[in-house]
Amino acid sequence: MSDFEHLIPAMADKSRSMSDQERKAWLDTPRWLTYTRAKEIDTKLEWLYGHPRVTRMPNMLLIGRTNNGKTDLITRFASRHPPCDNAGGEHINVPVLVVQTPPKPTEAGFYMELVRPLLRRLPNGSADTKRAFVMGLLKGIQLKVLVIDEMHNMLSGTSQSQHLFLNVIKYLTNDLQISIIGVGDQTLINAFSVDEQLQNRFEPEILPRWDRGKEFNRLLSSFELILPLRHPSHLVDPLLSMKILSICEGTIGELSKLLNSAARYAIDSGIEQINDVVLTKCGYRPPSERKKAVLEV
Repeated sequence: MSDFEHLIPAMADKSRSMSDQERKAWLDTPRWLTYTRAKEIDTKLEWLYGHPRVTRMPNMLLIGRTNNGKTDLITRFASRHPPCDNAGGEHINVPVLVVQTPPKPTEAGFYMELVRPLLRRLPNGSADTKRAFVMGLLKGIQLKVLVIDEMHNMLSGTSQSQHLFLNVIKYLTNDLQISIIGVGDQTLINAFSVDEQLQNRFEPEILPRWDRGKEFNRLLSSFELILPLRHPSHLVDPLLSMKILSICEGTIGELSKLLNSAARYAIDSGIEQINDVVLTKCGYRPPSERKKAVLEV
């Protein structure tokens, strides 16, 4: 087999035209690798987007560990539905709005996050005044789906502030007849369990931790088809795949970091494939080791 022949044709042609430095630089380019669970959640996101406005809109909690693909999913979803001009209207149309939950959420702080991407400022006045302004603005941009990232931050507040935050969420989806996607870790499910109405209306969609099996092997095969190395690595080899999974600790973000680090080392060393030695020497440190190092400072 000649150099790069194991790659998909477009990547093989690109790799042959790049220098070693360019191949290493390419590894830092954002890329999307699809897999079954991501496809299922992506389909559900599009279903929410196309849902007609009704009294009880369907909503979602997108749950997963840190660095396991949640942000990539919502970023891709939002990019398919960008803002657009609204000829004759006062506001542009923003069908999908992505915001972050403040580190210590309050009602006013959350309203500030809602208007920030729209380059607007909250008026002075009471909470009722600010709420009315935000509701009018979100109706004006014809919002369909509101994505609230890092929603587990709501747990940093008191039980009273958490209850108030959930009431604001309920008010938004009821009054605007929009779907809301709350994004966070597993603690978010517990937060919603205190309100039976919200629990029934926000269906959890889980991005599980990766484990050995056909799906993980498919993911490894997808990576191998695009990593610009001259020789095949056979990442699905049982011993190699088991070591890869153990090192990356089961999240797709860490898997990508590990394989990128290994690929850079493979290019620099002239080995041009990922093997046991490359994985050991590439300099990647698993999340648990990084956390332990911080605790020891």
